[in-house]
Amino acid sequence: MFKKVLIPIDLTELTIAKPALGAAVELALQSKGAMRLIAVETLLPASFMEYVPLEFDKSQEERAIRALEEISAGLAIPKESMSHTVRFGGIYVEILAEADDWGADLIVVGSHRPSMSTYLIGSNAKTIVRHAKCSVLVIRT
Repeated sequence: MFKKVLIPIDLTELTIAKPALGAAVELALQSKGAMRLIAVETLLPASFMEYVPLEFDKSQEERAIRALEEISAGLAIPKESMSHTVRFGGIYVEILAEADDWGADLIVVGSHRPSMSTYLIGSNAKTIVRHAKCSVLVIRT
């Protein structure tokens, strides 16, 4: 069924990611597929760069990789079927790019319940659903 399952993880809101991880693990195990966790770090505006250490982006990437490794270690999926990546940029832009680059056939994304702010501003999940070239499963908390 789904051979490559991509799971975006917001490292600041793991409670939203947990139900999505559970669903993704089930789907990947059923199809003997691979899973990839992705965390997207936002870029700092250029005007802030003089106030942060030179290695700021590298330390952010290393922190995110460690967090993804901890999350993946607790999942009941063979380690050879698990990978992770960290990208920098816009959240949905990078998730969609990773899905294309990796050849994902499913994106499993956790999402808040809709609220007025998401109706007026939009959400990353909505944009991923709208623009993904592969199937998308949205898991609500």
